[in-house]
Amino acid sequence: MTDHGGGAPALLRRRLAPEAHRGNALHPGAWWVWAIGLGTAASRTTNPLLLGLLIGVAGYVVAARRTSAPWAKSYGAFVKLGLVVIAIRLLFAIVLGSPIPGTHVVVTLPEVPLPEWARGVRIGGRVTAEGLLFALYDGIRLAGLLICVGAANALASPARLLKSLPGALYEVGVAVVVAMTFAPNLIVDVQRLRAARRLRGRPDRGIRGLLQVGLPVLEGALERSVALAAAMDARGFGRTSPVPAGVRRVTAILTLGGLMGVCVGTYGLLTAEGTSYGLPVLAAGLACALAGLRLGGRRSVRTRYRPDPWGPRAWLVAGSGKGSSRWPPPSWRTE
Repeated sequence: MTDHGGGAPALLRRRLAPEAHRGNALHPGAWWVWAIGLGTAASRTTNPLLLGLLIGVAGYVVAARRTSAPWAKSYGAFVKLGLVVIAIRLLFAIVLGSPIPGTHVVVTLPEVPLPEWARGVRIGGRVTAEGLLFALYDGIRLAGLLICVGAANALASPARLLKSLPGALYEVGVAVVVAMTFAPNLIVDVQRLRAARRLRGRPDRGIRGLLQVGLPVLEGALERSVALAAAMDARGFGRTSPVPAGVRRVTAILTLGGLMGVCVGTYGLLTAEGTSYGLPVLAAGLACALAGLRLGGRRSVRTRYRPDPWGPRAWLVAGSGKGSSRWPPPSWRTE
């Protein structure tokens, strides 16, 4: 079959990475582990070069591996949101000042006098180059976190991720998936309506265009919510099977005890006094919590059709994200 619209860029893209489809799709949990690892690495540094490398890696992987699904088109919105975050962070540094003292004054704004109870807070005053650079690096770090989350949203199918959850977390997972897919679907609706208005020769920008697009978008969101509720009811969402009272009590004890053990073990690992008991308590808490989730899944009446396997490729992707979370070294984490 001849590709009439791709040309050289499409051929180069196919040489760099194969086209993603159902047959070679990766487990969605692996994409989230990979993205969380990149976000952890981005949160541990303010070096703009390292942050640029992390953002570049996330962007390339999204460009090479995302599909044409609606949620895959939300990555651009996360990038724009990251740029807005950088602009807001710089604006706050200019108007409200920066905690970093500097000697190179860029501009001096009129300072607003504040009452005595607002000591330590200022509006206006000296704007230094050091403060602006600190705000810029901090804004790039926040934007990097958003872009990593957007990469996971663009690469991982929410429906397939929901299938992989334990039965005890199915209802909670549905709520999370609905919340995750709301923004991508909203973006797709806005793009579709703006394109339709341009084809009809009507304005699609400005306040007037936004108001005339907003009502159809809201109507579409309400219709989608009603259709989703009907589909969930038709599939028996929320129905449970009878479980003996003893099993319910054991499930509650294991789950609550496991969560408490995870909290105590994590606290022990973070403190110098609890290094002796932190790891054993954390391991025991995780084991109890997993056992409670497995027993709690007996109440969920559902089956999995074509479950996604967690194969070697998923281990490699998740391992690369986990490895990046321990990078960069401490000497590189600040500018």
